[in-house]
Amino acid sequence: MKKDFTTAWKESKQPRKQRKYLHNLPLHLKQKLMAATLDKDLRKKYGMRNIEVRKGDEVCIMRGKFKKRVGKIVDVDLKNTKIAIENIQNTRRDGNKVNVWIHPSKVKIKILNTEDKMRLNKKETKIGEKENAQDKKWITSKLATT
Repeated sequence: MKKDFTTAWKESKQPRKQRKYLHNLPLHLKQKLMAATLDKDLRKKYGMRNIEVRKGDEVCIMRGKFKKRVGKIVDVDLKNTKIAIENIQNTRRDGNKVNVWIHPSKVKIKILNTEDKMRLNKKETKIGEKENAQDKKWITSKLATT
């Protein structure tokens, strides 16, 4: 495997190559890895299972020391694929508080930040595509039976 990221690389079972591939990903592809699952009502509303996290989303932590704690996303670190959540902090020996960085796959989105209209438009088009696909299946099945 080459030193830098390459689109020609397909796959490997070796963990070292998996880690190297993820480490060398460009930021526009790493953004897709920053997805978290949606709450059940949001799944029904938007017709999807997960979505990329953004600053301002309200999330619930599902794993680890801070399990079942809820807070807003304060910071998103795309380079290290981690997020910081308000009031989720550790205390250092000198008494300073520092944010705990959590991987987005370990949280569930409770409330979406709806300030970005493009974010919602993408989701609505996906919902529309699903409906169109179902209509096409219905039409093709009707044509096949006649």
